[in-house]
Amino acid sequence: MTLTLDIKGDFTPQEVSEVIRAALDQNERVAKYKIKKYSGICENFENKYGMDSDHFMEKFDSGDLGDDDDFFDWYAAKRGLDIWNKKLKILSGIQI
Repeated sequence: MTLTLDIKGDFTPQEVSEVIRAALDQNERVAKYKIKKYSGICENFENKYGMDSDHFMEKFDSGDLGDDDDFFDWYAAKRGLDIWNKKLKILSGIQI
């Protein structure tokens, strides 16, 4: 895919590339931090309830689990993990 940028101001392509690269690097670091955070939360729930997060999500989505607060926290952590994994995959695939 090709992406076109409309750069306002008198900046060289090199300057713009450096700023974009730094922003992508920062976002990649944030994504890795969030993945580590959400992975740890999911791992704690996996150990507590004896099932992996993917199996938990299937059971949660089908309504086979109760309304325990832990399940909603686990759901939120797993969704966060999935979202940040996708963002990291996108960020890792960008080349400037």
